[in-house]
Amino acid sequence: MQRADYLFISDFDQTLSFNDSGFVLSELIGVNDFAERIRGLSKIHLVQQGGELAYLLLHDPEYRCVREEHLREAGQRIRLKQNIRLLSQLLENLDGHRFSYYVVSAAPREIVQSALEGIVPQDHIIGTEFRYHPATGEIQSIARVPAGYGKVAVLEELREQLPLSHHRSSTSAMAAAMST
Repeated sequence: MQRADYLFISDFDQTLSFNDSGFVLSELIGVNDFAERIRGLSKIHLVQQGGELAYLLLHDPEYRCVREEHLREAGQRIRLKQNIRLLSQLLENLDGHRFSYYVVSAAPREIVQSALEGIVPQDHIIGTEFRYHPATGEIQSIARVPAGYGKVAVLEELREQLPLSHHRSSTSAMAAAMST
């Protein structure tokens, strides 16, 4: 039997976790109206859907206090759904098939890495990336937000990097199955 290689991609917020990571981070720093802020950004279509937290972290005065350590602490507070570790282990070798398991999320990478530490390799987690001020640790800019079409771009990058068949239906079906 020939071994097949597949790309298995999952979102994070409300797929592997119960809540949006923005709620957890907002609670950590004492901001109570996260949902209203997100709704406001959605109404004016200023930000790609899913990229709202990144926008708030860079532009909202109440979120400007957030540093990398806050993101990691928020990740430690995330409540994961049951059997995420088991899923990761099953995908390592499933009847001779190899699954390259990645988590692609618009959530800050540090949050997702902290939440999934010991479950998913850190280099298999692709999330929003920030550039930090070297002296203050303040978020200076956004390097990448894998939201909306950004997730499709990540999928295509991974397909080019990994030794996978370019059979689109298998790869796309796996990616689509875990993003809902």
